[in-house]
Amino acid sequence: MKKVELLNLKGEKVKDINLKEEIFGITPNNNVLNDAIILAMASLRQGTHKTKNRSEVSGGGRKPWRQKGTGHARQGSIRAVQWVGGGRYGTPVPRDYSKKQNRKERQLAIRTALTEKADAKEIIVLDKMEVKTPKTSEMMNVLKTLKIDDKKVLLVVKEFDDNLILASRNIQNLVLILADEINVLDVVGTDVMVATEDAIKYIEEVLK
Repeated sequence: MKKVELLNLKGEKVKDINLKEEIFGITPNNNVLNDAIILAMASLRQGTHKTKNRSEVSGGGRKPWRQKGTGHARQGSIRAVQWVGGGRYGTPVPRDYSKKQNRKERQLAIRTALTEKADAKEIIVLDKMEVKTPKTSEMMNVLKTLKIDDKKVLLVVKEFDDNLILASRNIQNLVLILADEINVLDVVGTDVMVATEDAIKYIEEVLK
């Protein structure tokens, strides 16, 4: 079992807790992790890019001039790709960028990401996470107390409350998510993961 310190909001040690080896101490599989990151990034792409081809632009129903005798190159339509206002060739069309990964691979990927975070000692566990007011300054004080105000932080909690949401939303280097929303992209894309004890227990229960 991996031991980590359980801290309070003042940064003081409360006790040691154990992280489950099957979640936070596996042999990392970087290939599966890489596939999961690509899948997550691909899912963010809308795929709505579109330009019109020559069948979709208006006009150009007849030849602009006769085939021979004008001194000009032969043309079939003023909406061909070489004309201004013509259709476009080989340009983007709407498509679905989403990829697939089976459930066991997705779970292995998140376990790998969590293991690497734990190995790098980039996981901080709090006994609770609460702010008394919805002020950004109060949340910043918590980050400064934990000495992570200059890092990109992933904050994972079991449940939201209004004060926590409002105090966190204006901090650019803070990502606030629920434990059941934890994902590879957020874990690997932040410097430090801060989680409540309840959130850690929930993650261990779901990923076991």
